[in-house]
Amino acid sequence: MSTLTYAVSDSATMVRRSLRHVLRYPITVVISVGVPVLMLLLFVGVFRALGQSLATGADSLDYIDYIVPGVLLMTVAYGCQSTTMSVNQDMTEGIILRFRTMAVPGAAVLTGHVVAAVARTLVSLGLVLGVSVALGFRPDAGVFGWLAAIGLLVLLVLALTWLAVAVGLTAPTPEGTAGFTLLVQLLPFVSSAFVPTDTMSGGVRWFAANQPFSPIIDAIRAFLLGTPAGSDGIVAVAWCAGLMLAGFLWSRAAFRRIPVK
Repeated sequence: MSTLTYAVSDSATMVRRSLRHVLRYPITVVISVGVPVLMLLLFVGVFRALGQSLATGADSLDYIDYIVPGVLLMTVAYGCQSTTMSVNQDMTEGIILRFRTMAVPGAAVLTGHVVAAVARTLVSLGLVLGVSVALGFRPDAGVFGWLAAIGLLVLLVLALTWLAVAVGLTAPTPEGTAGFTLLVQLLPFVSSAFVPTDTMSGGVRWFAANQPFSPIIDAIRAFLLGTPAGSDGIVAVAWCAGLMLAGFLWSRAAFRRIPVK
């Protein structure tokens, strides 16, 4: 067998290992689906009066159609929590150190966590989208719009997952990962997820308009509702690609620094 064949085989083994962990602890999927759904119910059912009809040019947009893209992004953010904890658990319990002493490529170990996380998060996204449609979400996207929205969501999942892997590798304890998970879970609240950034004031408006999640949410919203994305699509892809590259390089560097005994 060639080196590439061994690497692919080892990666598949690590993916199966990570997926078995998901099946053994389904609470991770429940949390990544349950919290965004609760937020959806809260904003649609309780705070709907705050944005029953949002003006977008000459059109009127129902509030649930406005907030679903932000809720989808929150689903991705909450899915990162279990990835970070899983990687950190492998790190602190010595599992990754054991893999380092074996003839297992580092890429296979990291890829196993990433692929399993992407699969788990995509299932969560599908469930949240199904609940959104049941609550009244009516996307008007064509084939290109759906493909663009799905592609951007997958790119976002990869970006945040690689960052989650890097944090899990470098945090000394599970508690040390709390800063990252709290950041990615709170940032959507200071973005265009629930209200347009133009309605905010002062420094909050500037921050919300220029942080990574706002153009990503705006691009997903445009793709799903069949409206022009403008520059948001390019900016969103650039943010996702940049974050993914940073997370990937950080993860590789952190894995190589693990001492082999």
